[in-house]
Amino acid sequence: MPAVQFRIARPTNQLEKLIDFYETGVGLERIGEFWQHEGYDGIMLGLPDSQYHIEFTQSEEIMELPRPTKEHLFVFYVANRFERDKIVNRLACMSYREVEPENPYWGRGGVTIEDPDGWRIVLMNTAGI
Repeated sequence: MPAVQFRIARPTNQLEKLIDFYETGVGLERIGEFWQHEGYDGIMLGLPDSQYHIEFTQSEEIMELPRPTKEHLFVFYVANRFERDKIVNRLACMSYREVEPENPYWGRGGVTIEDPDGWRIVLMNTAGI
């Protein structure tokens, strides 16, 4: 595939809450943003030096959005368990608590948390350190 970059884009009706969750809570880096662009605001968040990222967009009008299933996941592999736990604790201080994963695999080394829209992230540590 000749693509040099890819982006996963997701609409929301509460962009500021998602920015706070993913940027402040999870610790993703803001790599781009746009405001009042043809009726949309948006932000791109990712990992440093990566050619892929997440984009959240919000239109001027409230949109009817589908509810995610418990298996719609962003999985972040965190090599160090203590670093993963720092993220979990930071999110807990922001009132985002661990939820039971639908698939038991994610409970072995992972912590599942719902974002403000009800989509789930897994902070996965398989290294055992």
